[in-house]
Amino acid sequence: MAATYKDAGVDLDVYAESMSRLPRLMHRTFSPRVIPSDGGFAGLFRLDFDGKLFARNYIDPVLVSGTDGVGTKLKIAQQTGQHQTVGIDLVAMCVNDLLCTGAEPLFFLDYVAMGKDDPSRLEKIVQGISDGCVLADTALLGGETAIMPDMYGDEDYDLAGFAVGVVERKKLINGSLIGEGDVVLGIGASGLHSNGFSLVRKIIRDAGLNWESAPEALQGKTLADACLQPTAIYTKAIRAVQSHYQVKQVIHGLAHITGGGLEENIDRILPKNVDALIDVEAWNAPPIFQWLQATGSVADSEMRRVFNMGIGLAVIASDFYADSIASQITKSGFSCQPIGKIVSGCGTVRYSDQ
Repeated sequence: MAATYKDAGVDLDVYAESMSRLPRLMHRTFSPRVIPSDGGFAGLFRLDFDGKLFARNYIDPVLVSGTDGVGTKLKIAQQTGQHQTVGIDLVAMCVNDLLCTGAEPLFFLDYVAMGKDDPSRLEKIVQGISDGCVLADTALLGGETAIMPDMYGDEDYDLAGFAVGVVERKKLINGSLIGEGDVVLGIGASGLHSNGFSLVRKIIRDAGLNWESAPEALQGKTLADACLQPTAIYTKAIRAVQSHYQVKQVIHGLAHITGGGLEENIDRILPKNVDALIDVEAWNAPPIFQWLQATGSVADSEMRRVFNMGIGLAVIASDFYADSIASQITKSGFSCQPIGKIVSGCGTVRYSDQ
């Protein structure tokens, strides 16, 4: 009997059904800068707008790119059957990194690898990616879906994302303007975001709990609800500040707080002659962090190194503009407050209780 691709685990008819569900999820993210190319081998995006009304009139544009994944948070989605939000996480992890350069996100590409094709599950995943692109104001320009039956189990999948943005060279944010006396503002995280889930899953497993467990400390939420809360996307917050201050460069540094916490991510943008002194009493960590630390008997230092502890993005600005910046960010719908200051030092993050 002749061998077929279907016998090997890849059904091309099912794959075609999966692909037919995706164009509408892409089209809802398109701006006038997207050049339609359905069925093409690559996505097309115009750097500037065609017309004077919205033209950016770039002088010295710099393209900015970034790539990331969601990590083992995907295991929770797979174990609970809740696939609708991990796509938002995927977009957030890439776009929030772009924002740290001062860039405007332009377009996004995704890569989905699955052990077995499932049109309904893929549609839910890409719905989340599409939702994330709407929140990020970026176009879902294209992607790739790979069915690899011997690489992944039938219920397994992995995600990767790739984002591109643009910024005028003179408006690049790279930390070089950070100086003594600047204020560190913390923009609130929506939860765990997409880091530390190997430790999260170990704590829950060691405690003998499951994803439907609802510890009292989580105020009615199940562990699945708390852990799958999608990563916040900060495009609107940073755009609010940039729109308010179109001439002055009031933001001196931006750090996306991912794996490594405040310490390792703010470190990346600090000049070597200053430190960031973080006031640990300036904000309260959300309940999920407190519960994980108590349940797993995790040391403060380990919590701060693994998790964002409730701060998703750090903004470093001069003291003169800090209150106004915090106000603009708050008006955009995010919590924001001073969490530290820049002091003389050697390029590291220090905590007030150390």
